[in-house]
Amino acid sequence: SLPAKLINGGIAGLIGVTCVFPIDLAKTRLQNQQNGQRMYTSMSDCLIKTIRSEGYFGMYRGAAVNLTLVTPEKAIKLAANDFFRHHLSKDGKKLTLLREMLAGCGAGTCQVIVTTPMEMLKIQLQDAGRIAAQKKLMAAQAQLSSSSAAGAAEPVVETRTTATQITRELLRSKGIAGLYKGLGATLLRDVPFSIVYFPLFANLNKLGQKDPNVKAPFYVSFLSGCVAGSTAAVAVNPCDVVKTRLQSLQRGVNEDTYSGILDCTKKIWQKEGPMAFLKGAYCRALVIAPLFGIAQVVYFIGIAEFLLDMLPKHRA
Repeated sequence: SLPAKLINGGIAGLIGVTCVFPIDLAKTRLQNQQNGQRMYTSMSDCLIKTIRSEGYFGMYRGAAVNLTLVTPEKAIKLAANDFFRHHLSKDGKKLTLLREMLAGCGAGTCQVIVTTPMEMLKIQLQDAGRIAAQKKLMAAQAQLSSSSAAGAAEPVVETRTTATQITRELLRSKGIAGLYKGLGATLLRDVPFSIVYFPLFANLNKLGQKDPNVKAPFYVSFLSGCVAGSTAAVAVNPCDVVKTRLQSLQRGVNEDTYSGILDCTKKIWQKEGPMAFLKGAYCRALVIAPLFGIAQVVYFIGIAEFLLDMLPKHRA
C-alpha cells in the first residue's frame, strides 16, 4: 500500500542518514575547497580537524535539515519508482531494461521537489565550519607576519546560523526560487543516478531470489543496495561537484563564484583540472552505499506493513 511505502521510505532514510552523515559532511567540504585554499587533504583529515575545532557534534552540522526532509525525499523516491515500474509493466510481465530506466528517471525527477531545498540548506550549514576555519587560519598568518602589535589581526569569531535563519533570508530576498538554486544541477545529478541505481539494484537483487514470487534474503537486498548505490554515486559525482559549488552561498577567501552550470564546469576544468570533478567521490560512495543498502533492507522487509497490520489488532 502507498502509506506503507511512504513509512518504509521514511524510516529507511532516517536510519541511513544518521549512520553516514559525518562522511557526507566531509564530502561537501572536500568538494567546495578550491586550489590554493585547501583546508583538508582527505576524508579522515577533514573529520579529525572538524572534531578538534568544532567538537564531536560538529560532524552533524546540517543533520537536522536532512533528518527532517529525508523522510519525504526517500519516501517520494522509493514510492515513485514503484509507481512507475507498476504502470510501465505490461500485465505484470518482466520490465525491459529501458522501462526500468524510465521508471528510475521518473523517480529521480519527482524527488528533486524535496531534494533541492534540503541540499541547499544542508550545504550552507556543512560548509560553514570550513569557511570559518579558513578565516581563522588567515587571521593567524596575518598576525604572525605583522611587524607590530598594533597591526595584529583581531581573532575571527564564527557566527553560527540556523537553517531557519537561512530559509527566512532566502525567502525574503529571493522568494521560493532562492530555495531552489541549483535545481538544474540537482536534476542533472539525481535523474542519471536513479536511471543507473534502480535497474542495477533490481537486477542484482533478482540474483538472490530462488523464486520470483519470494523476496530475496535481507543481506542480498543490502549488498545489492550498496553495490548499486556506490556505482551510481561515482558515475554522477561530476554533477554533484557542480551542484555543491552552485548551491554554496558563502565562499572562502579568493574562491571563485559561478553564474550557472556551464560557467561552473568551465572554471573547474580550467583552474583545477578534470580530476576536480572526482572530488569527494569516494566519500560519496561511502555515504550512498550503506545509505541505500539500509534503505532497501528496511523497504523490502516492510516494517510499515508490520506496524499497519498491528493497528487493527491493537484496537481490537
